[in-house]
Amino acid sequence: MDSTLCSIKSRVQKIKGMMFSPNVDPYSFVSPSAYDTAWLAMIPNSCSDESDQNLKPMFENCLNWLINNQKEQGFWGECDALGNPTIEALPATLASIVSLKMWNTEPIVIEKGLSFIEANAEKLLKDVKNHCPHHQFAIVLPAMVELAESNGLQDVFPESVSETVSYIFSCRRQKFLNKEGLVEQHCYPPLLSYLEALPPSFAISTEDISSNLSSDGSLFQSPSATAKAFMVTGKQECLIYLQSLAQRFPNGVPQTYPMDEDLIKLCIVNQIERLGLGQYFVKEMEETLAQINGNFVDRKSWPKPYNMIASQLHKDSLAFQLLRTHGYKVSPMSFCWFLHDKEIRGHVEKYPEYFTSTMMNVYKATDFMFCGEYQLEEARSFARKLLEKMTSADRDHQPQIEHELNLPWLARLDHLEHRMFIEENEANALWNGKTSFNRISCLCNDELLQLAVRNYEFRQSVYKNELKELKRWSEELGLTSMGFGREKTIYCYYAVAASATSLPHDSCVRMLAAKSAILITVADDFFDMKASLLELQHLIDAIARWDSGGLSSHSKVIFDALDDLVSETAQRYRQQQGADITSSLRDLWYETFNSWLEEAKWSRNGQTPSIDDYIKIGMISVAVHTMVLPASCFLKPSLPNHKLRPPYYETITRLLMVICRLLNDIQGYQKEKTEGKVNSVLINLIENPDVDMEGSIAFLREIIGKHKKEFIEHVLMDEMCDWPKTTKQFHLSCLKAFQMFFNSSNRYDSKTDLLQDINKAIYLPLSTKLKKGFNVGTVPSGLNKTYAAILNSNLKWCSKSKSLRVAATNQVPLYTLRNGIFGMAPKVVGGFI
Repeated sequence: MDSTLCSIKSRVQKIKGMMFSPNVDPYSFVSPSAYDTAWLAMIPNSCSDESDQNLKPMFENCLNWLINNQKEQGFWGECDALGNPTIEALPATLASIVSLKMWNTEPIVIEKGLSFIEANAEKLLKDVKNHCPHHQFAIVLPAMVELAESNGLQDVFPESVSETVSYIFSCRRQKFLNKEGLVEQHCYPPLLSYLEALPPSFAISTEDISSNLSSDGSLFQSPSATAKAFMVTGKQECLIYLQSLAQRFPNGVPQTYPMDEDLIKLCIVNQIERLGLGQYFVKEMEETLAQINGNFVDRKSWPKPYNMIASQLHKDSLAFQLLRTHGYKVSPMSFCWFLHDKEIRGHVEKYPEYFTSTMMNVYKATDFMFCGEYQLEEARSFARKLLEKMTSADRDHQPQIEHELNLPWLARLDHLEHRMFIEENEANALWNGKTSFNRISCLCNDELLQLAVRNYEFRQSVYKNELKELKRWSEELGLTSMGFGREKTIYCYYAVAASATSLPHDSCVRMLAAKSAILITVADDFFDMKASLLELQHLIDAIARWDSGGLSSHSKVIFDALDDLVSETAQRYRQQQGADITSSLRDLWYETFNSWLEEAKWSRNGQTPSIDDYIKIGMISVAVHTMVLPASCFLKPSLPNHKLRPPYYETITRLLMVICRLLNDIQGYQKEKTEGKVNSVLINLIENPDVDMEGSIAFLREIIGKHKKEFIEHVLMDEMCDWPKTTKQFHLSCLKAFQMFFNSSNRYDSKTDLLQDINKAIYLPLSTKLKKGFNVGTVPSGLNKTYAAILNSNLKWCSKSKSLRVAATNQVPLYTLRNGIFGMAPKVVGGFI
């Protein structure tokens, strides 16, 4: 394990030198555009002798780049994070082929490109009729086909897709070309930015082009459009722009230039965090965000060109999200400006397909909302409506949209979010460009992805070892064999480990929190369903004097486990901090046990407390503070030990306690009603007879929503709570674990709901790194029998090998379950064996 960690740290240092050294050009993070590079390669050298039949390209480096950067499969341009071509690779490949053909060079390379189109066109174009990608594609692809034909390349597409290609030509392209004027102000993006792809029927004058050139000589910052503009007009300012472009980017030009360098940096920071690598680049990210925050503070009001709205809003909403989560004061108006401009707002609503990824960013930014920030409420509502509209229309983003809208971010555990992003096909996509996504360069993406995979696998190995030790602890103390209630050792550890990923190697913190959660579950069930009031009172008295004398059976087991946990915690703290917290820990646990006794009395005696009295006890009995506060004493920097002593809890802790109690109540009221127990949902009904069940739940959800906003502000803003950032983040992790358990059902009490997530978090290898014969490890007892339902029910019994086999899918490989071991089948060829 030490060697693995050393390997990770070595790779981290390599990436720091590659991506964060002072001399690194931010543009090096963005992949070059084969499409735009091909258009520069088409420009003939004006200094050549026109009588010479062997004209040379003006930008030979661009032509050479095309020759040297054809993908192994034969295409150029757009591919996903796994290296597979996307539909946007078709126009890029055609443009590259045409460029080579124009200069009568590399016939083998040309033939390989044509073969790629022949072999893959049907697969890439299969859904175009039902789901044509963005209108840019419908403009560019037909133009590239016509350009190929004019250069002697006939019938580049196979007969099998002729109907689809015809549809794109006659229906989709014409629809977009007829929809707007050539340079109409509110056309997005302006049709003239596709100058190189507009058909001859558009009578485009030199004046049209000249009047729309930017001060830098570009046509809407598009290298391809500017290349065409120069070929049409010969404008010197266009040539200067293209020459500077080719000089700065000798290894392929980007699809937009100039780009917003702060946006590039923000995307890199976001990428690092989403891959689960933030703890390795803390200093580098903070320096980057500090610089960007300075630019934000100093930014003056500026006119927003319509062709720049998407990227600007993408940048501003991403900056808000990252800056706020890193503790910076940033106003919602830094990205909500679009709501207060009727023309821009209408513009976004008119072209939703171009703003999908931007609106997802806007929606994510509103997750970090504080009380009273009504602009964020409005932005969230606006973004949600637009995303709901695009759910069926934008299949490229459909999974991400549904994930974003259907699962609140507070219900997502970071470890699984990191896994999803690592495995996601669009993991290297940054933001929409003119003809395709801007993506992280292959070198940077590969390095980050490899580090993310190693880090995830390392975490899994740590988690497996810790869970094994935790199970041993539970068994030795008798907590797993009580004969009543819930045995949740695995659930408790999973929730702590998968939510608290900001604690990469703090094993004692995870173990202490998980042990506390296990003991809380067992003791709570003992008070709820097993013991008499007399037995409970005896246990409480024993805890008050901290002496197990007179206890027996379950009471003795619970006290001994509690004593073991408190002694272990206090001894570790003495070794690390030189102080004794035994008394504080005992007081904390006594308060918790006493709250369970009070609730047991209510239930057994048929009493219904007031809602205020219930919350006062219920926020303690949910016991989240009993898990989070002692564990926080071992963070770096640690929580001061005097913060442990009840009942003087900080606001951030009290908010956590109330929120978790209400989340639990909303999902548990039906069960507790049946068992004759009190619950805030039920008490609210009694105190407000005019309110029905739905109204009572809605009322509590409103309280939860308000408290969450206040809680998030205490977590993120130093002036609200001066505790160490690690402690505040651990509070947030605990809330996310509770929200995960009680978001839309009571998953904590379910025997199957969490099995898939637990296996993905701890046992199953990442799909990006699966190899034949990989042995995932022993699956915990109790998971084997239900695993058949996990992977889309693709299970089949193989009588020959006496094993269960799970079919391969795009996300899940073929697995074998034999003798409690999950691993890849030795000969995986797809489908059932």
